[in-house]
Amino acid sequence: MTAFLFDLFRFGFALIFTGLHCVLMLGLFLEWHRDKRRLLETGDLPAVEAHTREAAPLCASPSSITEGSVPPLVSVIVSINNEETRMEELLRSLSAQDYPEAEYIFIDDRSTDGGPRMLRAFAGGGKQVTIITLAENPGPNHKQYALTKGIETARGNLLLFTDADCRVPPDWIRAMVRRMEDPALGIIIGPVFKRPGGRGFFHLYQCFDHAVRYMYLAASTGLGAAGGGFGNNLILRREALEAIGGYGAVPFSPTEDAALVSRMRSNSKYRIHSACGADTHVLTAGEKNWTAFINQTLRWNNGGLFSPETVTRINFTFLMITMSMGMLAIPLLPLFPSLWPLPVSVFLVMTANTIATLALFGVSLPKAGAAYVVQDIFTPLYFTFLTILGFCRFKTRWKEHAAA
Repeated sequence: MTAFLFDLFRFGFALIFTGLHCVLMLGLFLEWHRDKRRLLETGDLPAVEAHTREAAPLCASPSSITEGSVPPLVSVIVSINNEETRMEELLRSLSAQDYPEAEYIFIDDRSTDGGPRMLRAFAGGGKQVTIITLAENPGPNHKQYALTKGIETARGNLLLFTDADCRVPPDWIRAMVRRMEDPALGIIIGPVFKRPGGRGFFHLYQCFDHAVRYMYLAASTGLGAAGGGFGNNLILRREALEAIGGYGAVPFSPTEDAALVSRMRSNSKYRIHSACGADTHVLTAGEKNWTAFINQTLRWNNGGLFSPETVTRINFTFLMITMSMGMLAIPLLPLFPSLWPLPVSVFLVMTANTIATLALFGVSLPKAGAAYVVQDIFTPLYFTFLTILGFCRFKTRWKEHAAA
């Protein structure tokens, strides 16, 4: 009987873990198909496909929204805090936007560097720009408080968010607006990828890690279980935000953007989808060392493990625990070789995830070839490490502010 139960455990684990990811791959395909269908409905698919084939995301040419239509007013909202050394590329890429009805709202959250001066220079470039200066920020999530102030000032019905260390494609505003034509949509989550900061394993892994996370995010969204999002590439409808009580009503979380998505999914009638097209790819600066990267990714993982929204917390925790079980079985193999289905199923699944990630988002990832095999092996080990740190209640920091 004991042997039967043990066999049931080890092979049942492999079947459950593999089956879960087969379902996730179905969700990823559905989300990719929906995104492509939305572009077909607006008549913009040829331009996007040409963009994907010919160049990296920053080389797209502008395309129309819908011929003869009046474009909606879009409020682009960015919070900055001492971003002088990282903001130049964002301002340059925003200057390239030709969307006719866009206003740009910057919240200067107590900056003491030259960032506000750069914003004033951008405001003199002919675009509709509003700069909000915060002398104090009571928190507890300082970024959430700052963005709430920006939303209160915004005039647009569509609110589009990014961060100061990002670079957006030239057709970014149009691309995100196109995907919001259906009034039943409350949020479109866009992909964000790291810019390679150099050569070597560390810099390649940062890029791969970000892409795999977005693959999981898009897959769960495709299944109707959206529980996360990148706040540096996200567009939402004002009515949908008001339906959940506004941005300030989002429960405290070290990942306020993910908490926003979870709250809208569970507390409103609005749908949530992810963008997959290369016309929406936003690039962000990578971390400079392992310490900063571990802090960042641990904050993201903790946001899922301890999400204030029950469904998100259960789904993410189950995924991380099962993946960790597969990895923690490895050191036990010399004593219990029959545990082999646990790690083998995890590595097989990660191989499929890697192929799917490179197929859909490879245009914005480094051309590293066989080196991605190393990332394939390292990813579940690294996620296990973060999960252990999370359950041990290691704290993270967001800039100068500690996060639980």
